Amino acid sequence: MIATVASTQLGNVARSVTPDGAPIKMKGDKVCVFYGQKQALFDVDLDIRERNVTALIGPSGCGKSTFLRCLNRMNDTIDICRVTGEITLDAKDIYDPSIDVVELRARVGMVFQKPNPFPKSIYENIAYGPRIHGLARNKAELDEIVASSLQKAGLWNEVKDRLAEPGTGLSGGQQQRLCIARAIAVSPEVILMDEPCSALDPIATAKVEELIDELRENFTIVIVTHSMQQAARVSQRTAFFHLGYLVEEGATTDIFTNPQDKRTQDYITGRFG
Repeated sequence: MIATVASTQLGNVARSVTPDGAPIKMKGDKVCVFYGQKQALFDVDLDIRERNVTALIGPSGCGKSTFLRCLNRMNDTIDICRVTGEITLDAKDIYDPSIDVVELRARVGMVFQKPNPFPKSIYENIAYGPRIHGLARNKAELDEIVASSLQKAGLWNEVKDRLAEPGTGLSGGQQQRLCIARAIAVSPEVILMDEPCSALDPIATAKVEELIDELRENFTIVIVTHSMQQAARVSQRTAFFHLGYLVEEGATTDIFTNPQDKRTQDYITGRFG
């Protein structure tokens, strides 16, 4: 199910496609994560397909958020954290010393569990990233990026007359879509979402799920979710983690209807979790 890596005398050569021909955007190869002496992830091999939604599921503490944070080096902010193995973006090792982490996080954006708008206006929440990355040459271009990002996040019609108001004044669901718009504004290639709907009501959750489905036309998305129903609704691929191991990965329909591992079957049927 997981693509193998061809080996030559030059070392491991990352393949750009899965065995069935799907383009690979990011790839984890033998990824291990340690917090001090404690090991949190064990030899995770995972292909993340381009312009797909990949859902990471599993019980609390199984390593899915830890793996997600490896994909844009958020674990770098934890002093005792150590990552081994290889993670590539477009076949380039993101942990290579030559990689600019700021640029990496522009290419691999993140939306967190709890909406976290900046204490700034709605406009400035979106404009901040493009401004520091030099993506707009003038105010007109910045205005266009702000409007386009809010439109892609399905928020424009709700806030277009309130752009000067604080982003923190929006409802929880609107704040989360604002954070998604903020991530989109720097034109990332991959969007990571760590339980993006866990703090939202069912109506706001439905809007975010609809948005995720629209965004995958242009972005590669990896989402951590505790909700198996959500994984089934929004993802094309699902990876099941348990006790720090990647147990199984495959097409979402196969994982939910015909899992290959008994642990996956037990989790999906509610025997543990």
